[in-house]
Amino acid sequence: MSAKTPAKPQPENRLKDYPVDVEAGDLFRHASPDVAEKWVAMAGGLLGLAQESGLSAQELVSRQITELGMSFRMTGDVEERPWPLTPMPLLIGAAEWAKVEAGLIQRAELLEALVADIYGPQKLVREGDLPAAVVAGSRYFTRAMVGRERKEPYLHVYAVDLARGPHGQWRVLSDRLRLANGVGYALENRLALSRGTGALLSDIHARRLAQFFGQLRGGLAAGCQREAPRIALMTPGRFNQSYPEQAHLARYLGFPLVEGRDLAVIDDRLYVRTIAGPKRVDALWRWIDTNSLDPLAFDARSTIGVPDLFDSWSGGNLALANAPGVEVVEAPAFAAFIPRLFRELLDEEPLLPNVATWWCGQDAERDLVRDRLERLMIAPAFGEKVDGLASRSPTPGARLSTKERENLFIAMARRPMDYVGQEIIQLSTTPVLVGDAFEPRAFTLRAFVARGADGQWVVMPGGFARLSSSGEMASTLMGEGDVSADVCVVDDARESRFGATTLSAPPAIRRGGGILAAQAADNLFWFGRYGERAELTVRMLRAILGSGIEVDGGAVSSQPVRDRLVTLLMEWGAITPAQAALPAAQACRAALGEKDMPGGVAALLDTLRRVGLSLRDRFAPDFWRIASRPLPPLDSHRPGALLRVVRELIERFSAMSGLGAEDMMRGPAWCFLDLGRRIERALSICRIIRQLGDVGEEADRLSLLLDLFDSQITYRSRYLAAPLRDPVYDLLLLDPDNPRSLAYQTLAIERAVAALPALGEDALPEAPLREARALAAPLASMTVQEVDGDLLNRMEARLLSLSDSLSARYFLQFERTAPERSSVLG
Repeated sequence: MSAKTPAKPQPENRLKDYPVDVEAGDLFRHASPDVAEKWVAMAGGLLGLAQESGLSAQELVSRQITELGMSFRMTGDVEERPWPLTPMPLLIGAAEWAKVEAGLIQRAELLEALVADIYGPQKLVREGDLPAAVVAGSRYFTRAMVGRERKEPYLHVYAVDLARGPHGQWRVLSDRLRLANGVGYALENRLALSRGTGALLSDIHARRLAQFFGQLRGGLAAGCQREAPRIALMTPGRFNQSYPEQAHLARYLGFPLVEGRDLAVIDDRLYVRTIAGPKRVDALWRWIDTNSLDPLAFDARSTIGVPDLFDSWSGGNLALANAPGVEVVEAPAFAAFIPRLFRELLDEEPLLPNVATWWCGQDAERDLVRDRLERLMIAPAFGEKVDGLASRSPTPGARLSTKERENLFIAMARRPMDYVGQEIIQLSTTPVLVGDAFEPRAFTLRAFVARGADGQWVVMPGGFARLSSSGEMASTLMGEGDVSADVCVVDDARESRFGATTLSAPPAIRRGGGILAAQAADNLFWFGRYGERAELTVRMLRAILGSGIEVDGGAVSSQPVRDRLVTLLMEWGAITPAQAALPAAQACRAALGEKDMPGGVAALLDTLRRVGLSLRDRFAPDFWRIASRPLPPLDSHRPGALLRVVRELIERFSAMSGLGAEDMMRGPAWCFLDLGRRIERALSICRIIRQLGDVGEEADRLSLLLDLFDSQITYRSRYLAAPLRDPVYDLLLLDPDNPRSLAYQTLAIERAVAALPALGEDALPEAPLREARALAAPLASMTVQEVDGDLLNRMEARLLSLSDSLSARYFLQFERTAPERSSVLG
């Protein structure tokens, strides 16, 4: 007889001592036996991975957060924070989730019907089922939408905040139709967790998310008029709190990430400004509110919208997710009428009830809220700041002082329609890993619903969980001290419902990097210029600092040359005149830490990061991680300590150059990044050689030039002699094979400009290409004896003219008037 196969060892139950108040309705303690087994397997697997790797489970996940560049910004933050993801996900069984899923789809149908009535027949208001003040009280009620009949749905994607009560019942806290904030973080949470935990999620049969995003993309495309539509994601800009999320979503879905200034409406159609001319946009996933969407149709003060966009949408020439004005039903006041609206609009009872809400615009409800204030939350009815409440978030009535309560009642008597009362929900808890132990923490869940390609609603199998530090219901995406968690819907082992691993069926093969918006090209160009400018400034500091101590290379022994370098730093805006008068080491430290002067290293690095924020959807994570590093600490005036900082920065710039050269496709984006670097380097060569002139000892000055432009080794291996004018000038100015020479820069500039798309169909070179060729031609036939200050002046002027020509041609292509050639509209 054959020996029996030994049974697979069961993982240690790391949750057996998990402390929890059973009355709280803990997600693990109240799970069915098969789901509880998955909790145990996940908990044991996390701690097992930690033991094998020598790192904590949190460190394993945090590494992936860094790799993915996951970050966010809270209100008032200047810098982004790392995304706070806990390694232990929330696990929800398939049977429990099926009920939630059905309730979410039912609610989506209700909201679609509600918005259609508000902007259509307005039957609910006319027949008294919905007070007119509830509709008109919201600042998002869009009068321009009233009476505009549409065949397309109003809603394409929305988010909903859910709470789970102590007995396992799920309730809706709020609907989010304006922005589906968190949908990108749900995706990033899953990516970080799956990469950091190996096969653990597959082992517990967690449903994948990719199929949902494929359906979302298909649903947006379904409303377009072209077979291969162009869909863009419209962002308010890099200063928006959720910009990192938007950038990641755009990259994952393959959508161009655009701002209002990238777009223009021509002949009632929407176009994006690209380096190849305006290209038609068929659908727009907007991440800005209705009031900012079109300054001609809504708020004239908006600077981030697109004039005439509303007319393009209402004329049927643009699909918009979501339609203007849908956010009106986000107002908490609507929650008081949702049960009645289910019966009136769908003739159904809600599968997912609301948190109980009383609108104070009705006498009986206002009196009830006043009488039960100690047991209720009080909140603005329309999401705006109101008298008597310190914030827009729900406030427990029991926390109000006697004086605050008096002020609230006075304000409520004056404008009762501005307030709602809501029941206080005791939130379920879930295990969260703290160190090596699991602790219970209250949570809320943000779920996401979208229309698929067939127009039917689909629900993300999971979502984004907020583990509250306070135990109260969520009022924002993330609060101070809160952490996020992935939400996994787990199937029984006998089932095979894992979903697709890719967004859709394999796409048609194509090459190239897609469209490049004019603003993105502008940012790439200046990212290259600022990076090169910062590197040269640091090389100048190395030359100055190296003169005071023994170093290999980079030392300047001539005092006049050192003084001239310091003067150049002042003239270039790296230091002030007062700082230039300081001892050399102090002047260098000032140049490194200077943030108020535009040429200071700290200021240039800050500018580089700000420009790069708009490009993070185009940069590899490794590249962006290096580019976004802050300035190293400046804790000493000693030349040796400062020199270490300078060397670290030079190594950082070298790493960025190497990663950029290896990682970026050689398309238009690369061309503009490289053009910025080449033009700035060429300008620096001309300026430095011309401005140093005949200062100091010739050998010292020429050695400095070789060091600044990283050509010392090449010169020594070629000439085996001390630096002399003609060979140094030939190497730095005329040698087309030296990557640091002026001639090499001009040839690279010419190649890059020639690779850019042309608008015209006559095959004639456009102005930037003509100027680039004129820039490179003189150096090809010149001898070193002909090089003088006048030549360098002319080259500098031509480089600046070429920069302006590139800007005029590619960065500011057209105004809102129709283009000269209709054939360039894509």
